Formats: sequence, structure tokens, C-alpha cells
Amino acid sequence: MPARRWGKNFLFDLNLTGRIARAAGALDQGSVIEIGPGPGGLTRALLAHGAREVIAIERDPRCLGALAEIDQACPGRLSVIQGDALSVDVAHLGEAPRRIVANLPYNVATPLLLGWLKHATAFECLVLMFQKEVVDRLAARPDTKDYGRLSVITQWLCRVTPQFEVHPKAFVPPPAVTSTVVRLDPRPEPLAPARLETLERVTAAAFGQRRKMLRTSLKPLGDPVALCAAAGLDPTARAETIPVEGFAALARAVDEEA
Repeated sequence: MPARRWGKNFLFDLNLTGRIARAAGALDQGSVIEIGPGPGGLTRALLAHGAREVIAIERDPRCLGALAEIDQACPGRLSVIQGDALSVDVAHLGEAPRRIVANLPYNVATPLLLGWLKHATAFECLVLMFQKEVVDRLAARPDTKDYGRLSVITQWLCRVTPQFEVHPKAFVPPPAVTSTVVRLDPRPEPLAPARLETLERVTAAAFGQRRKMLRTSLKPLGDPVALCAAAGLDPTARAETIPVEGFAALARAVDEEA
């Protein structure tokens, strides 16, 4: 059985694994990086879809035997790294173009994504399965309840396209939540000029007190009224109403004031 402490729920439905593989487009060039393949349901789909090379990162040693059998069936096309994906520099694995395609362990899905986004242009695309609520946040627009830090950082760096939902009964064991597959296409350049480190500080301050006006929530960063004026924003606005470009403008204002 999957190790619950690692947040794994495995997917064996051939129709669903095939849909995930196809969402990544043509796979006959470069490398596909899969995180947490388990016994290899999605791995098989990626290879069947024509992946030239799949690099699978698996922490659970109990899954290595099943992956070895897939390797024997597709010699030279599957490499397995036993380890924690949080500790692996996936941006330099394999050959470009690189794609990450994965049913992510729920308990580390967001930290993994935030780490990859720091090197977003290293990837052709990322096709990932999260809990539905996470994808809702990734794709959220301003003035909605799901819009927040994760929305801003992700949309600043990538185009976000939800693909389809997956019912809990499709998994072994069934999770308590619905899942959603999403495709992220890294932008050649961020949506608006800014430094990532500063944008993270700005969004942390603004959404840390999301019900407060910017003139209050931005105080840790400097004079909030002056920062808003420099960014062309209303200091009485709240974080959830500010578009991604507005946060980038605030980040530039913070850097200029420093």
C-alpha cells in the first residue's frame, strides 16, 4: 500500500494517465521528469505516449521493483533516482526541453512547485496534479476568494491552464478530496519587471493581512502611501483586488526605495 506519511495516492486508470501524458504535448524530444511515480502507472503512460526519456524520482524503496520492471520493458528510456524530490535539482536533470509531469504527493506539492518556479524557464511545461483547491488558487483572478500569494507568483512566471478534475475513487487509496490536473507554461519573461525575492516579500506582507488596506499591510516594507503612489495604486485598496502587474510595480517601488 502507498505510504500515507508521504502523501501518495496512486493512479492506475489508463484513460486518466493517458490524458495526463497527452496534456504535456509531444514527448519525443528532451526529458520528462516525473515526481513520485510509485509503481509506475503514469510512468507507463508517458513511455507509451512516446517519451524519449523519463527520469523518475521516487522516495519509497518499495516502488523500485515495479519501476525496474518498466525499465526492462523500455530499455534506455527510464532512469530512476531514489531520493527526496525536494532535494533534487530538477532544473538540470536530463536534456532540454524538460517537462515535469507528475501526480504530486499532496503534502509537499506546494513547496515543490515554489522551488521549481524559481527556475521556471528551465522547463518547457509542467503538467501537475494537485488538490483541486490548490489549482483554484493557482488560476485565481483578482477579486476572488482564492486569489493570493500563490496566484500572483505563479501567474507572474507562467500561463496557468487547468485541464480536468479527477475523482477520489480513481486513486488507491482514495484521498478525501477531488484533484485537478493543471498545465503551467513558463513565460519567456515574467509578466512584468520585478525581482522574485522582492515580489515574495511584497505578497507576503500584503496577503498576510489580506483584509487590511495596503496603507496598513505594507508598513513592514516602508512608507506604504509612498510605495502605492510609486506603483500607481490606491493605498486604500486591499491585496485581493491588486492584479499581478500591480504587485510587480510595488516590488519595483520597494527596490527603488531601498
